[in-house]
Amino acid sequence: MDNQRNQHLSSLFEVVSSLERKWANEWNQKNQLGFSKSHILLLDLLAKEGPKRPSAIAERLKVTTGGVTVLTNKLINAGFIEKTQSNADRRASQIAITPEGERILNESRDQVTKMIDSMFGMLSNDEIKTLHTIFERLLNGR
Repeated sequence: MDNQRNQHLSSLFEVVSSLERKWANEWNQKNQLGFSKSHILLLDLLAKEGPKRPSAIAERLKVTTGGVTVLTNKLINAGFIEKTQSNADRRASQIAITPEGERILNESRDQVTKMIDSMFGMLSNDEIKTLHTIFERLLNGR
């Protein structure tokens, strides 16, 4: 890899790291729900796609199954999700959103929309599409 490319990649890594910290700080400052972004993403996934096995959740959220356990424990204790047996395989458990989870997810949507707009609002539609394509490519390794 040539030196200039290395410098650009290093700079890009720093920018992405700084953006992640900025977004995390903004979430933590403005979050009135007491749940992390990952908790909200999990609720959103279950609301959109229905009950999921913990392994499927881990794959979709790009976390370990241990990470899913940590996320789900807080949401189960709050009554926002429930753990049930799979109809297809009684040995397997599934995680499903509860009506209370749907309610808190709907409450969070306005807050999330405002935060997303403050983070990306200055970009044009074409820039957003391009950035989305690039992030998807990076995430999927292709």
